[in-house]
Amino acid sequence: MFPWNLFPFNKEMKNNFQDLKNMKPEEINQYVHNIMGNVFPQQSNGMPNFNDFFGGFGNENAGSKKEQASLKLDTSVFETHDDVYVKVFIKDEDWLHQMRLYHTSNQMIIEAIPSFEDKTTITLPAIVKRKGSKANFQDGILEIKLPKNIDAQFSEIEFTKL
Repeated sequence: MFPWNLFPFNKEMKNNFQDLKNMKPEEINQYVHNIMGNVFPQQSNGMPNFNDFFGGFGNENAGSKKEQASLKLDTSVFETHDDVYVKVFIKDEDWLHQMRLYHTSNQMIIEAIPSFEDKTTITLPAIVKRKGSKANFQDGILEIKLPKNIDAQFSEIEFTKL
């Protein structure tokens, strides 16, 4: 049985919900906009800036974290019916000579870029085959094509009705 008495609502919150129940739809809309405006500061395009929102957490080594964020690898992942594509935006063509690419059935691992000790792991949206992947570099973009693995191996689980 669920211990409902430990649920984090008190009488004050119950009264607040009763107040919301008596509001008109326009008032509820305004209330929600005010709450969201207080939680997420508005930007020029109306979307919250999550960097500002999370900026206060873990202030130690803030300068080095900003440097690491600027050196982060810019990637994009999408899938089609047959393949998974990983796009890596290459800022310096010398990276192509030092980088190493690996993949497992559900992850892409890129090592040695932007610096030699860096390692970027990307979770893939689908399971891919071990063989048949191809990489192509053009116009500053390294495109990696990984064929999907259609995993038709599933087992039935027997159960008993109570």
